[in-house]
Amino acid sequence: MNLETFYEYCLSKLGVTEHFPFNEDALVLKVGNKIFLLSSLSSWEMGNPKVNLKCDPEKAQELRAEYEGIQPGYHMSKKHWNTVTINEDVSDSLVKELIDHSYELVFNSLSNKIKNEILIVEN
Repeated sequence: MNLETFYEYCLSKLGVTEHFPFNEDALVLKVGNKIFLLSSLSSWEMGNPKVNLKCDPEKAQELRAEYEGIQPGYHMSKKHWNTVTINEDVSDSLVKELIDHSYELVFNSLSNKIKNEILIVEN
């Protein structure tokens, strides 16, 4: 997966906004003003892309046991976040599935008011 494909896939989701709250390297994607994804742009440029994604704690443990490219979240809550190394032993389809999972966890945690606002704006 390349950066352009990754970026376009993420931004195709309803209500996703892009931020750089820490520095110009740390891409943060949010839905409803809550983070669901972080990635270092320089890691993509250096050919070692990684992304931090929110994950159900039980599923996170299973994924870490199965894939070398999925580790506890770097600089994040190890219980709720994974760092996924793109193009290692994690397929592009699984990366997309994990992005979806992270997005859905965060979207589903939003208040009904915010969810409805996102749905109305996007439709």
